[in-house]
Amino acid sequence: MHSLTLIFAAACVFAIAYRVYGMFLANKVLALKAERETPAVTLADGKDYLKTNKFVLFGHHFAAIAAAGPLLGPVLAAQFGYMPGALWILVGCVMAGAVHDMVVLFASVRHKGKSLSVIAESEIGKSAGKVASISILFILILTLAGLSIAVVNAMFNSPWGTFTVFATIPIAMIMGIYMQKIRPGDIKGGSMIGVVLLAISLLVGPHVAENPTLAAMLTFSKKELAVIIPVYGFFASVLPVWFLLVPRDYLSTYLKIGTIAALALGIVFVNPELKMPAFTNYVFGGGPVIPGAVFPYLFITIACGALSGFHAIIGSGTTPKMIANERDILFVGYGAMLTEGFVAIMALIAACVLVPADYFAINAVPAAFAKLGITPVNLPELAAQVGEQVQGRPGGAVSLAVGMAYIFSSVPFMKGMMAYWYHFAIMFEAVFILTAVDAGTRVGRYLLQEMLGRVYKPFADNSWTPGVVICSVLFTSAWGYLVYTGDISTIWPLFGMANQLLASCALIVGTTMLIRLGKAKYAWTTAVPGLLVWPTVMWAGYLNVVNNFMPKQLYLLTTMSIVLMVLITIVFIAAFRRWSELLKIDSLVTDQHGDKVLSLVGETHN
Repeated sequence: MHSLTLIFAAACVFAIAYRVYGMFLANKVLALKAERETPAVTLADGKDYLKTNKFVLFGHHFAAIAAAGPLLGPVLAAQFGYMPGALWILVGCVMAGAVHDMVVLFASVRHKGKSLSVIAESEIGKSAGKVASISILFILILTLAGLSIAVVNAMFNSPWGTFTVFATIPIAMIMGIYMQKIRPGDIKGGSMIGVVLLAISLLVGPHVAENPTLAAMLTFSKKELAVIIPVYGFFASVLPVWFLLVPRDYLSTYLKIGTIAALALGIVFVNPELKMPAFTNYVFGGGPVIPGAVFPYLFITIACGALSGFHAIIGSGTTPKMIANERDILFVGYGAMLTEGFVAIMALIAACVLVPADYFAINAVPAAFAKLGITPVNLPELAAQVGEQVQGRPGGAVSLAVGMAYIFSSVPFMKGMMAYWYHFAIMFEAVFILTAVDAGTRVGRYLLQEMLGRVYKPFADNSWTPGVVICSVLFTSAWGYLVYTGDISTIWPLFGMANQLLASCALIVGTTMLIRLGKAKYAWTTAVPGLLVWPTVMWAGYLNVVNNFMPKQLYLLTTMSIVLMVLITIVFIAAFRRWSELLKIDSLVTDQHGDKVLSLVGETHN
């Protein structure tokens, strides 16, 4: 099969889904209203609650949700062949992931931009809200640790990539000052400044790497980066969103979408053959990259790009506080997820254009690869062309970079540039991930403030500086510790399981809200994917414990897995009870906006 067929199919599926299913969700299921004021208007504070242009907000939201998942997950899942991953991305994204993102964003907007745990408390009950708070906090810590470890593995000993990634920070600050202080609202001018400065940094990068002094200054070990990244996360969580978070994410979106568009054009131009078969011998387990079978491990390996609970954290964190018009929820929520699904398809193609022996040589540890009894075909030549040792570097980042570089360098006028494209791809992956770390850390700070605010009220005030600083330090220290002491083989499996458990939980919370709003006939849109994913991921979590963590004596990860599965189960039981209560209500009440609902909760804007 040629890659052009797959990319064309994905583009058609996503375009039709947006126009048909997305509009159905917006008009019928959620009944989005342009005239209903959003928290960005009613609670505007110029710092967290900030009315934002929908295109800028799309950039921020996409940059925040599109992290390691849509890049690394499909690459790792290529072990099973291209077909399982492609089907899960296409079907999962349209019917589960995009629905999940849109409904969570809608729920948070209707609940004054509050987090998923607060929404769960209002919609299901106080006990469910408290359990959800603890679950989300643990899951968010694991998520940011998993994402940051991927950054560490991509950036260490890479001065060119490190320089370019670091350069996006001052560039974003310049954009923020220009668009907020110098020329308020001048998005085009700020965008032009950012694009020009980013292009300059990309051009300067190779020269920085060639300068011994500068290269030494920008060459960091894994342990050093494991400290630097949490420190950056701290500052990203306390500075005003307009100064760093939004402009940097918007800037990164240019790089992300531009690179994916270029990769798509490269695939169309080159039309490389997918060397990986549709199904491999490892669909039933025993593979060197993923230890289990395609069911259930596919569904926790490919998260972002198909369905991701991390998106619920962003969709009930920074983004709902900036939605200017309720109708923008379709474009920002559903649209950004479809874009991420397309990114996942591109990553899958980039991995599958490699000869299977080369793919396994990169993504399997040397001992596991030796047991396969196969010999790399083009890998020695590819390694020489990129100027790096690429064999035996599992995790997905390196094989994705090699695949992307191979496609780009196959364009006639780009031959001989494979080393450039490889290092560019490494930088691209790091930027992709760090923007999610930005937003995720800020959301984690919000959540921790909400929890501590129940003990000491000032913590719940986002304008109270001591609370902001203390919670930021506590939260970044927690996930930073896991980054410093862990590795991708120990954190990523637990991250995948926890991430999908949160997604199923968010879908069930969304289902509860739909029922309460008198939309029970449409509740299947969220209930079906939620009830399908939950037992699948619970089974994967059980297999992780008995086949992965316990044999390696990873008792902390074992305990965290069990606790998370129990906590999410408690939320599900509470939700089922709430459904039963709501469905027994015969009469409707009218909320302050004139909508007929089964029950009122504290969601209205005062």
